[in-house]
Amino acid sequence: MPSQDKDPIAKLSLIDTLNSDLKTAMLSKDVLSRDTIRMLLADIQKYSIDNRTEASDEIIATLINKNVKQRRDSIEQFRNGGREDLVEIEQKELSVIERYLPEQHTEDAITAIIQESIHSLSIEGMKDMGKLMSDIKPKLEGKADMAIVSNLVKDLLG
Repeated sequence: MPSQDKDPIAKLSLIDTLNSDLKTAMLSKDVLSRDTIRMLLADIQKYSIDNRTEASDEIIATLINKNVKQRRDSIEQFRNGGREDLVEIEQKELSVIERYLPEQHTEDAITAIIQESIHSLSIEGMKDMGKLMSDIKPKLEGKADMAIVSNLVKDLLG
């Protein structure tokens, strides 16, 4: 029985949500969700061990984004190799992983953040792209596909 002193409306951390969903998947015998969530939890645990610190929700979101990117890359490679059977498996895993992504920023919101940083840092062109990216990456990581961010930055600076 849950503790009475906890606020039942309080938002669960990502790790708590993953653990809860793992239990649900195990009870419902949902092998795909169970195995995919276990893989995510293993990545989080590896990060925690490697860095000797507990992973925050922001770090977990970054690890989830990394897994999404890996799945998308795998889907593309398998599709190019004519392995539709593997494409289907990767797509199913991707759909499970995407449930845990934080809400993604729209392209307009990303553009606004980039433009704000351009003005606040007095960015003058492509030569300052590294400085700009290092400023906006912490603001957008986990909340936007960084490949899209990079393309928008290039468009705005070009």
